[in-house]
Amino acid sequence: MSAAPLTSWPEIRQWRKGQREALLRARVDAGAEKRKGWNAAIEPQLRQIVSERRPASVGFYWPFKGEFDPRPLARELVAGGTAMALPTVVQPKTPLEFRRWTPGIEMEIGVYNIPFPKARDVLMPELLLVPLVGFDGAGFRLGYGGGYYDRTIASYPARPYALGIGYELSRLETIYPQAHDLAMDVIVTEIGLWRRPAR
Repeated sequence: MSAAPLTSWPEIRQWRKGQREALLRARVDAGAEKRKGWNAAIEPQLRQIVSERRPASVGFYWPFKGEFDPRPLARELVAGGTAMALPTVVQPKTPLEFRRWTPGIEMEIGVYNIPFPKARDVLMPELLLVPLVGFDGAGFRLGYGGGYYDRTIASYPARPYALGIGYELSRLETIYPQAHDLAMDVIVTEIGLWRRPAR
């Protein structure tokens, strides 16, 4: 999808809202069978990156509206000794709180009706699996509009490795990144991966 040239934040914010709605609709409309094929191509790439990075702790997400499902990988990582954590919104417009997750742990329902661990065992993951509603070639992410991941990454004393996960149908020419937008370190889709250039 190509974007018209925009300059002001009100214009960009409205444009993002429209893109977000269209991309979510397209992802769901693609159907479970097609997404299953895409997911099969994404999963080995994720395993490879996590194996390379060897993080002691990983933040992941509970799948929502046709997102890639990282839960099978999370179960494998827990079995291998990696600490896994799920995000919860503690207060609006504040960083996410990641709580330790293990299979079978007691959960509660939070924002968007997404489950999160009831026990407040807080971690600051070294690596984050981040869902993408949209993304561009510079590694910037279009999310659900709350800014939670940007705030979270910016709040950590040591920046976590941000691994964005999305589908090629969500690729945009640009998201018109603003000062508060933080690029992913790597983005994985069904056709391959993009890495942020070393600084």
